Amino acid sequence: MRRLIWKEDLMEFLPKDIAQAMRDAQIKTAGKRTKLSLRSGDKNWPILRRWEGGLALNADEIDHLRGEVYLYDGIRHVATGLIIASEVENGELICAIKRETPVRDRAPVDFVRDPDAPVGYLPSA
Repeated sequence: MRRLIWKEDLMEFLPKDIAQAMRDAQIKTAGKRTKLSLRSGDKNWPILRRWEGGLALNADEIDHLRGEVYLYDGIRHVATGLIIASEVENGELICAIKRETPVRDRAPVDFVRDPDAPVGYLPSA
């Protein structure tokens, strides 16, 4: 039976300087591909990777992060989140998110809207 070989498995056989250069290149290209960014206070960082319950930032730019943060896709605010823990692994700051709330463009309602209801009413002439 064949076993799949992952990139991290190959990294242990490479010289340390080459493996580090490959990790740095992956982080650099991941930052260019994404429009997602994270804002905390007056600082802004590009998000390298994102998954359910967490995200990764470049550890060269920041080494620790906790508290309420805001996620942006370009200039559009998409979510707010609460980071409860962060640690540096392989040049990335891995952040665990406890709560992520999407931003809505209208107020929530406490009733079911009829899908066939008119969008608006015209005044009578």
